[in-house]
Amino acid sequence: MDFYAINSLRENHAGWSLLRAQNAPLALAFFMSAFTSPNQRNIGRQQLIDVLDDVLFGLRDTRGDNSFPRAASEYLDDWAAPDKAWLRKYYVPGQDEPRYDLTAASEDVVRWVESLRGRDFVATQSRLTSIFAVLKTLVQESETDPEVRLAELQRQRDTIDDEMQRLRDGHIRVMSTPEALDHYQQLTALAKDLLADFREVEQNFRTLDREVREHIATWDGTQGELLASIFANQQDISSSLQGRTFQGFWDYLMSPQLRTELRDLLQRATQIEALAKLDNLHAVSNLHQDWLPAVEQTQTTVRQLSQQMRRLLDDKVFLENKRIMQLIRSIESGALGTRGQPPSGTFLTVAAPSVDVALPFERPLYEPSRRVMVDDDVVPADDADVDAGALFSQFHVDTERLKANIDAALDETDQATLAEITDAYPLSQGLAEIVTYYQLATESEWASIDPDRPQQLSWSLPDGSIREATIDQIVFVRPA
Repeated sequence: MDFYAINSLRENHAGWSLLRAQNAPLALAFFMSAFTSPNQRNIGRQQLIDVLDDVLFGLRDTRGDNSFPRAASEYLDDWAAPDKAWLRKYYVPGQDEPRYDLTAASEDVVRWVESLRGRDFVATQSRLTSIFAVLKTLVQESETDPEVRLAELQRQRDTIDDEMQRLRDGHIRVMSTPEALDHYQQLTALAKDLLADFREVEQNFRTLDREVREHIATWDGTQGELLASIFANQQDISSSLQGRTFQGFWDYLMSPQLRTELRDLLQRATQIEALAKLDNLHAVSNLHQDWLPAVEQTQTTVRQLSQQMRRLLDDKVFLENKRIMQLIRSIESGALGTRGQPPSGTFLTVAAPSVDVALPFERPLYEPSRRVMVDDDVVPADDADVDAGALFSQFHVDTERLKANIDAALDETDQATLAEITDAYPLSQGLAEIVTYYQLATESEWASIDPDRPQQLSWSLPDGSIREATIDQIVFVRPA
């Protein structure tokens, strides 16, 4: 990022404006107590006002009544205004009370401010093991050589066998307290990051939906083209990187087997002796319960995309039908008006229906083709000037013999070029034999011709002279 990009963020980004605001400490403290600390979202207006009143009461008690003179409702309206956009204010169908949620920019600021506080214990070992685990998965799952993957699986199996043998021998290694705290901190940090990411995912989906609705509102084409555009945009939303990764996470979380395994692991994690003294250890067992409402809200936003597009489309169809009915009514009114007082002269001309008639006898009769006179006088040739040897110098290329040459060459290797085959079985009939090899290569699905890689072939004539030809590379492969 350069100076101009950073300056643009400073002037326009909602998170940066929150940091620059005079009442930023109040807003951030309220956001933490209402949203991030209890992992809540979609809070009603009255409930949120009560929480903010409690925060204001504590601040006014220590800092004076004039420190924050405005009412809690006024603060909420100000923070949810479009010029700030620190909170998202919206309505749920069937409810009159507005609801509020943190925007992705505000949550980024909250997480950044929390990181400024510092940590007594910084996780390093768990981060390194996580990096190694992710890197191994990336490399191993992208490997296309089966031998390499088999070797890696064999190494993992040997490691597991060694570990099992050590356990049988009574050598049990238990994670130390610093290691347990390291991994626990890494676990909670990743869980908070995941919850924070859901708001950004939902914001991205809403942005995609807004672009689709703007496209529909400004459409000037036909109805069929509009439908094609809507379906294409819906496919773009579901097939985007954001949509595919979220759908993969949703499928993973909705798997009964994986959910049972996750619940069991979280429950066992709370029973680790090295973590028994932690105050918020019980919150670990409820991680998946904190994820489900966030994921469900994001999934609901995805489902609402098609509903909103259908509603916009229905409105457009209604307006078009209304316009058609207005045109029909105007035509009927004009017809009724002219019934009593028809205009003078020609009022309307209608083309009479007609049928094109083609009589059978109008077709032309058959005309025989004209004879062409050919001068077929034969002039006797002088036998002394005609070489009749050309009539007896013709020869036949045995295709089966060439196929046998290819099969014999492929018995010793998986693939062979035409140059290698002719080295083992020299050409005896020159260009005619090369052309036959070409024909065999084009007719076979186990051969390929590469015009970008020429090869040179040579053969000997009966008089001892050498002939050479430069051809495209032909590769024959042993059939599977």
